[in-house]
Amino acid sequence: MKVYISADMEGVTGLVDAEDVQMGGRDYERGREMMTEDVNAAVRGALAAGATEVLVNDAHSTMRNLLADRIHPEAVLVRGKPKRMGMLEGLDADFGAVLCVGYHARAGELGVLSHSYMGHEIEDMWLDDRLVGEFGFAHATAAAMGVPVVMLSGDDVACAEATAWDPAVITAPVKYAKDRFAAELRPMTEARKAIEEAAAEGVRGAAHAVPVGMGEELTLSVRWQSATVAAQLEGIPGVTRQDARTVRVSGPVTELYRLFYVFTKVATAVSGQRPYC
Repeated sequence: MKVYISADMEGVTGLVDAEDVQMGGRDYERGREMMTEDVNAAVRGALAAGATEVLVNDAHSTMRNLLADRIHPEAVLVRGKPKRMGMLEGLDADFGAVLCVGYHARAGELGVLSHSYMGHEIEDMWLDDRLVGEFGFAHATAAAMGVPVVMLSGDDVACAEATAWDPAVITAPVKYAKDRFAAELRPMTEARKAIEEAAAEGVRGAAHAVPVGMGEELTLSVRWQSATVAAQLEGIPGVTRQDARTVRVSGPVTELYRLFYVFTKVATAVSGQRPYC
């Protein structure tokens, strides 16, 4: 079985602050080491459960965070950007399972480093009328490809979000949120063991898992902090404004996932301008 790992950083063991996860942060280099070790734990678990191939996608920020020379030697690493499918680059129907490592809760939840893709810029997202974050959007997209998401590691809030979305997902909480930038940490050896065991359990069950999707045609709605972003996105064919700050577009979820990354590029360009006041 081919196993796909989407690796984010905010939900990694021990990390709680922007300085841990942003390039140039005081503790970012240590954060990279921690991220790499969490991913390696998931790789070990997948291989122990019978995975024949493991592909790891560095899915955080610059997508150049994982230490390539320290990734498990039996894993293939996808690194850098741009990627048309972002956090799911390289995933297709040939894979038997998706593991989400280092994931975090969606915007608006009181989880460690919680947000949806762009920090404060995205206030809320919906698939049809269901609130969605990075995990839910990835899960729906993978399901549309016929691949089950079977495991997630992150803080307890991210784990609760995953099981609320799909109760079959095996979770490995590596820390317990005290606030958005504070957590009670599991000891590193214990946390990595939990990741390895959850990955193995998820992969073992994947052969019998039925991907549970939301349907082929969905509507994605995104509420931005800036009305300017929404106004610019309205220029994309098929995108309409629901109100001054919310845009919506309908289509197959795999196409919506790819289009969303175009949204983020537009939003980055617009929000990178000097503030009006």
